[in-house]
Amino acid sequence: MNLIRVQTAQPYQVLVGAGILPSLGKKIRELPGKRYHRAAIIADDKVMDLYGNEACSALAGAGFEVLLHHFPHGEESKTMDTVMDILEDLSEHLFTRDDLVVALGGGVTGDMAGFAAAIYQRGIDYVQVPTTLLAAIDSSVGGKTGVNLPQGKNLVGAFHQPQLVLCDTDTLSTLDAATFADGLAEVIKHGAIRDAELFELLETRDIQQNLTDIIARSVQIKAAVVAEDEHEHGLRQLLNFGHTLGHGIEKQSGYVIPHGSAVAIGMCLVADACVRHQLLSAGDADRLKALLELLGLPVKCPYPIEKVCAQSLGDKKRHGNTINLITLERIGTAAIYPVEADRLTEFFTR
Repeated sequence: MNLIRVQTAQPYQVLVGAGILPSLGKKIRELPGKRYHRAAIIADDKVMDLYGNEACSALAGAGFEVLLHHFPHGEESKTMDTVMDILEDLSEHLFTRDDLVVALGGGVTGDMAGFAAAIYQRGIDYVQVPTTLLAAIDSSVGGKTGVNLPQGKNLVGAFHQPQLVLCDTDTLSTLDAATFADGLAEVIKHGAIRDAELFELLETRDIQQNLTDIIARSVQIKAAVVAEDEHEHGLRQLLNFGHTLGHGIEKQSGYVIPHGSAVAIGMCLVADACVRHQLLSAGDADRLKALLELLGLPVKCPYPIEKVCAQSLGDKKRHGNTINLITLERIGTAAIYPVEADRLTEFFTR
């Protein structure tokens, strides 16, 4: 089992390994200074069917009273209405700050359950148990929580760090190929912005043989960035490579295009623009696109760039009339590149 420490203001551990879900209750009981009474498992309907009983048994075996709460799977459930349902369930069952929330599932679940925990009684503790690759290497770490608005993705939320992240890699075996590839987009992003060796490992396609190490390395990258810039005032913005346009693509598609695929396209659009603006070599842009295609991810945008840029103008990374794009200098190194909002389309077409 791999153990990564995330050194935020409230430090916590990320545990990555095979067959560790049954130890969930025990690991929570080992958290220093914590004496929880009850735990609410929050999951979508699919994940609850797959892993709800196992997680419940792990918690009950450690002496927890367990509440199960599920919601319909899919990005369309990532709304304030769903969060209100969670909050009302916690309230009806008299949860207090001596209890905790367990987010069991992918990024949608982790974001919403974490947000509910952040605002219920002005903040109760929660634990992340990611069951998708994307959640394991990205959304479960760093304390970003939130929901979507009709105007854009993740526009309502809070920074609320988990007490623990427990990733049982066995749960990833139930992912279909497309969902697994969707998570790989974020791994590729981590390699592209911070770790050329990780990028090269992915190019070998030895992913399943090195899956635990790949997840652990991705978490280490994110943990290091988050520890230095917990609330995204500077360095942490590098983790948004491909995301400004990616969120615009998701919104333009009505969230039919999943997050990882949208980010993959967004990374390609930025890389191509970087080449035209002489910020990146054509060879590195070609490597990025080749790796994305190799691992089953899209590289071409199905929408006019003008429409995608228009959708991206409401992105939360906008500062006044400036949007901080994340550009590549080379594989393994990224930079923050401010662009005037009214010239965003021009940056991608000139």
